[in-house]
Amino acid sequence: MSNINAFLAGSTGLVGGNILNALVHHPAFSQVSAFARRRLRQESPKLSTLPADPATVQDTATWPTLLPSPAPQPSVFFSALGTTRAQAGGVDKQRAIDYDLNLALAKAAKDAGITTYVLVSTAGANPNGMGAYPKMKGELEEAVKALGFDHTVILRPGLIVGNREDSRPAEFAIRKVAGLAGCLSNSLKDFWAQDAEVIARAAVHAGELCVDGRRDKGVWVVAQSDIVRLGRTEWTVEEEQK
Repeated sequence: MSNINAFLAGSTGLVGGNILNALVHHPAFSQVSAFARRRLRQESPKLSTLPADPATVQDTATWPTLLPSPAPQPSVFFSALGTTRAQAGGVDKQRAIDYDLNLALAKAAKDAGITTYVLVSTAGANPNGMGAYPKMKGELEEAVKALGFDHTVILRPGLIVGNREDSRPAEFAIRKVAGLAGCLSNSLKDFWAQDAEVIARAAVHAGELCVDGRRDKGVWVVAQSDIVRLGRTEWTVEEEQK
């Protein structure tokens, strides 16, 4: 199927930026609308931002109201939206973005008639977990599933490998090890860490398969091995129904 419309939250992050790039270059997607607080570096005739001029609207709480309703069909909503506790200034402020804003956007997408929702979560997501971050991600997954999209796709990557604009010292050494392992052989890395580009391509590919009717309706949890498989599959190759 072609002429798919895409909406993306988290377009300036490591994975989200790669999703944006993949959508812009994917032949099946004709229009890409990206939520952003600053002007995007990516340029394409098919790309627009929400709001139209990010510099004039800094309040992300308004983002759900910017989604057109009804949304053009067919449409897919992608979310790679997230921050860190350090960047946000505390767990509560992190939750306001990672959970509250994500869920508000998902509800707006559902109300707008979008039937496919793709969420980039984490391998450790668990609503009953002990840590604040995996617990929050698990709670978001459950809340999104409860909205009842025709297709709910949840990607659970492991360690995300790539060059971040922000500094995360605790992850830096581990990401370097993963990068070195990948240089030697992808098989040494893929089962515990995935490249941001691979995760992004997997998200886009999964969304396309759902819109195209090549996946049964319901919840599709995409684990690390499937992320690698989908993320390294060429756009022109049809995926078997799993």
